[in-house]
Amino acid sequence: MDHEAEVRDFLRTRRARTTPDENGIIGGGRRRVTGLRREEVAVLAGVSTDYYARMERGNLTGVSPEVLEAVARALRLDDAETAHLHDLARAATPGPLRRPARTADTTVRPSMQRLLDAVTGAPAWVTNRRSDLLALNPLARAFFRPLLDDPANQRNNARFTFLSPASRLFYRDWEHGADMVVANLRTAAGRNPHDKPLTDLIGELVTRSDEFRSRWAKHDVRQHRTGAKRIHHPDVGDLEFTYEGLEVPGSPGWMFYAYTAAAGSPTEERLALLGSLAASATSRKDSDEVRPAR
Repeated sequence: MDHEAEVRDFLRTRRARTTPDENGIIGGGRRRVTGLRREEVAVLAGVSTDYYARMERGNLTGVSPEVLEAVARALRLDDAETAHLHDLARAATPGPLRRPARTADTTVRPSMQRLLDAVTGAPAWVTNRRSDLLALNPLARAFFRPLLDDPANQRNNARFTFLSPASRLFYRDWEHGADMVVANLRTAAGRNPHDKPLTDLIGELVTRSDEFRSRWAKHDVRQHRTGAKRIHHPDVGDLEFTYEGLEVPGSPGWMFYAYTAAAGSPTEERLALLGSLAASATSRKDSDEVRPAR
């Protein structure tokens, strides 16, 4: 990806959505731009107009953390957007080319799989910055069956969301979920500009999905840590969850997620049914594998 274009478009889209009224700017004559003018951002951030204009042209080289924070305040960036701006500035700092880790970031430690398997009452899984499902507990494998059953998804939730028609049935709030997927990938790309598998995935989705492409152009970023999710599962019907996401120590970009249901809720009952169906299917498969040939 073109780093200067990433910086330029991010700052311009944030400036365009920030209104003069939000920053106490009164008057200012007739406006030809949406949102704030460059000189207004510069004044609010305490830098010269030329300096801010250089930043908005995509050049963050040498910009101090203090100036980045001042610009973030002027543009009313949230925590995720502010972190993204700092990530973009770090990527602009001259230095040796950042190389990806030598070990593939898809290998899950046996102890992590045992931890997942110990979670029996909720779907739990580990994903990386590209939205690959790296490891799942038995209930999560049953839960994500629509995604896992289609090899075209390559166990990747972003591909499933934007390239599989089944995702619109599975995710009851598809529009919101699609926004989150794109915002997460944008955040990951800012932190890892030299991650070729990540940029390849983004390029694939931009090429193949109009829905992805239009969202990608918005330059939205978010932190995906907790929230609510509504699912329609083909085996047990409608489900409603809250979810929590925890960073996996020692594995940058990995997240441990779990969906939990309220005690006594219909979702809790349907999850139990899904677990029973999955256990029965596994038992039948094991029996078929050990049955002697006639």
